Amino acid sequence: MELIIGPRLYSTWSLRPWLVLRRCGAEFGTTEIDIYSDAGKAELARISPSGLVPLLKVDGETIWDSMAISVWAAERHPDAKLWPADPHARWLARSAACEMHGGFTALRTHCGMGPDHTMVGPDRSSPPSGDGLERDIRRLVSLFMEMRARFGAGGPYLFGQWSIPDAFFTPVATRFRHFQIDLAAYGDDGSARAYCEALLAQPDFLEWSSEALR
Repeated sequence: MELIIGPRLYSTWSLRPWLVLRRCGAEFGTTEIDIYSDAGKAELARISPSGLVPLLKVDGETIWDSMAISVWAAERHPDAKLWPADPHARWLARSAACEMHGGFTALRTHCGMGPDHTMVGPDRSSPPSGDGLERDIRRLVSLFMEMRARFGAGGPYLFGQWSIPDAFFTPVATRFRHFQIDLAAYGDDGSARAYCEALLAQPDFLEWSSEALR
């Protein structure tokens, strides 16, 4: 099994399924492609149905898209409990992960990750601004506070124990750190900040960061 990713320094879409696969204990190799180089673009055009990363090659198939890979992992590794066990928490966990997967375009635009804005290393950027950005941040803060208050008693993550939404929101935490966004200015009572700190301290993410810096 092989996971094909973009550069670890800034490929947020690649980070998500990598975290999921690590969490479920899957044995897989990782191939990193420079998605901005001519050679990398040519390789992606050859192997990726969408022309994008990430891709998972398994059982003779190529699964593309971070959500599709995460759903595959949850089906293949039910013992990993990648979704919350409580049905109400599970419904909302899927809603939260899908909202992140398909939304928050202002955050992605104005707090974009790339060669000059990495997920790891020193934080040197100034807080950005732009249309829709405040709305996106306030929505994220509200979502984090609500889910932590309702379902977070069992641990430091969004639904207590680590689950797929945490993989999808880890790049959000890296954006908040990199761009020095003060969540208290967007209505945070401290629980959203604590949740983001838990994501950034999660052992698999620290391993990803170490590999990226190396």
